[in-house]
Amino acid sequence: MTTQLTIGFLPLVDACLPILAREHGFAEDEGLSLRLLRDVSWATVLDRLLYGHSDAAHMIAPLAIATTLGRGRPAQPLSVPFVLGLNGNAITMRPDLAALVGDAGRLGDPARVGAKLAAVAQTRLAAGTPLRFGVVHRYSSHSYMLRYWLAACGIQPERDIEIVTIAPPFCADALEAGEVDAICVGEPWNSVAVERGVGEIVLVTAQIWRRGVEKVLALREPVLDERRPEVEALIRALARAGAHFVDSANWQANADILARPEYLDGDSTLIHRAIADRLLLARGGATVDYPDFMFQYREAANFPWVSQAEWLYTQMVRWDGVPHSPQEAARAAHVFRPDVYRSALIGTGEPLPGASSKVEGSLAQRTAVSTQQGAITLERNQFFDGKSFDPARLEEYLASQR
Repeated sequence: MTTQLTIGFLPLVDACLPILAREHGFAEDEGLSLRLLRDVSWATVLDRLLYGHSDAAHMIAPLAIATTLGRGRPAQPLSVPFVLGLNGNAITMRPDLAALVGDAGRLGDPARVGAKLAAVAQTRLAAGTPLRFGVVHRYSSHSYMLRYWLAACGIQPERDIEIVTIAPPFCADALEAGEVDAICVGEPWNSVAVERGVGEIVLVTAQIWRRGVEKVLALREPVLDERRPEVEALIRALARAGAHFVDSANWQANADILARPEYLDGDSTLIHRAIADRLLLARGGATVDYPDFMFQYREAANFPWVSQAEWLYTQMVRWDGVPHSPQEAARAAHVFRPDVYRSALIGTGEPLPGASSKVEGSLAQRTAVSTQQGAITLERNQFFDGKSFDPARLEEYLASQR
């Protein structure tokens, strides 16, 4: 007998794990039948989740925290027992802007690109036509990565440039229409803009934070409590899907699945590039390889580190202009549920970290870490400016970000 779970998602490559868990039978092996609901905006994905039209959702990580804290709507507690992937976004600019600030034929250095962009931003501001960047939601890692990078390069978001919200499937359209000068979005929508000749990829978010948290599996906290056995079964199915996804022998087959009309409804060639960490930066150019562009499965990438939630909370405080609250920080930290992840995978072959929190951005080289189960070696996880985030010193970190 199977139990049905309904999962909302957007047409993005990093919606892959629920899709592949369904298509390859991993969910069925766990006694689950997955019904997948495709939407076009994160606002709709969230609405479906909150009003009970879906049981779980593929979601931008900060939105789960913002919803729990009541940012923009009445608070409803969400839980994240599984991370669906790290990074996988890019900053794509209109070709004229890319020519001014980027490095033709290759990804630019974030600091150098930022310095050039700062000069352009001031010129445009003085002319009364400030640069406008599009992100997929105010409470998205896209928004926070972009803002973190801009501020570190001397560009003040909302003062020196404008930031607007555009649903992912329409980001290339907004570039083409001239409504924005740049977008920060996940694949395949950067590549769609490049193929149309309306954008060029200048940076990827993995250059800003090497192991930045991106999409998550989110559920309403009462649903997690009521359906804990099914949620744990889903986590096991998603973990198997992650192992399948990173195996190069499966890349083409998985790209073909994701490209289907009911999922991404896209070009399997573009999707395959993203899976293989290869990007076409500009139309007519050669593809470039950027290892770990879209990071999945390895190094406990799907583990919901509490420190990731706490870093996102610091950015919410910083960019919402609200005072820090230890109580809210604790509520934000509780959104990520490593206890559920551990419970689901204990006794399997999946490695489990020995800790639930870590200093984010602190590793400059491969480092073996203590584990509860199996072996884990973490690679570089740095922020581009060399700073790190120690959750034990959260208030000090917030003070340094002002």
